[in-house]
Amino acid sequence: MKKIFLRAAAAFALLLMPAAASAAEGFATANVNMRSGPSTYYPAVTVIPVGESVEIHGCLSESPWCDVSFYGGRGWVAGRYVQAAYRSRRVYVEPEYYRPLGIPTVVFQFDSYWDRNYRGRDFYRHRDRWRHDRDWDRERERNRREWDRRQVRERRDWERDRERERREWESERGRDDDRWRRGIEGADREQSRRERRYHGQRTIAECDGGDFRCEP
Repeated sequence: MKKIFLRAAAAFALLLMPAAASAAEGFATANVNMRSGPSTYYPAVTVIPVGESVEIHGCLSESPWCDVSFYGGRGWVAGRYVQAAYRSRRVYVEPEYYRPLGIPTVVFQFDSYWDRNYRGRDFYRHRDRWRHDRDWDRERERNRREWDRRQVRERRDWERDRERERREWESERGRDDDRWRRGIEGADREQSRRERRYHGQRTIAECDGGDFRCEP
């Protein structure tokens, strides 16, 4: 009798327990990286091909990144690359659809998540670096902005130097043209002077000799 009572109580307790949340089904809308954390700076775990289905275990409340499973692997995918069926149509997994789709909101706990899923991965040994991803992300962004600014400065300096060299070259070429023009004009004047002097020295005898240049 006691055993029957215990069994009945256990069965009743099971009925009172909430049903375990099942993962929602989603579909990749592009060839997308499944990453080891909710950021594009976390290492990629694998690539989910476009059209493949994934199991959605939960999504962040503050940003549409979702914890998914794909062929036994586990990782994070941005919601803008995942759709789910909702009222006979597919919608992108965004916060307003979490509740209707039965998707719970979750948090990303780095250590427990990586310990559970990535111990065999090469990037796991560098987890201290990735644990501080936000600091590393900001540092990388600062470096990128500084590199962009340096490239802009170098390009501007190069264009300024090229423009100065072009102006100097055109100025020098102009001076060379002027010198060449003055040289030609000077040579023409000298030739004219010589010809006038030559004509002024013609003799009568030469004129009598029938030189056509002495003819009036």
